[in-house]
Amino acid sequence: MTIERMLFIIAGFIVMLSSALSQLHHIYWLWLTAFIGFMLFQNGFTGFCPMAIILKKLGIASKSD
Repeated sequence: MTIERMLFIIAGFIVMLSSALSQLHHIYWLWLTAFIGFMLFQNGFTGFCPMAIILKKLGIASKSD
């Protein structure tokens, strides 16, 4: 599995989790959803993604490798 695919899996999971927690616990969990959305948005423009750096250090291969 590549870094790019793992990023989509992790981002999707966090969005689903924070959406569920906003309904079950507190509405402020939606801030986590907004943060993930912002990070995906800025990654499209800058190419900077902290999670990609973490996954690369864990030894997960990238498409470009």
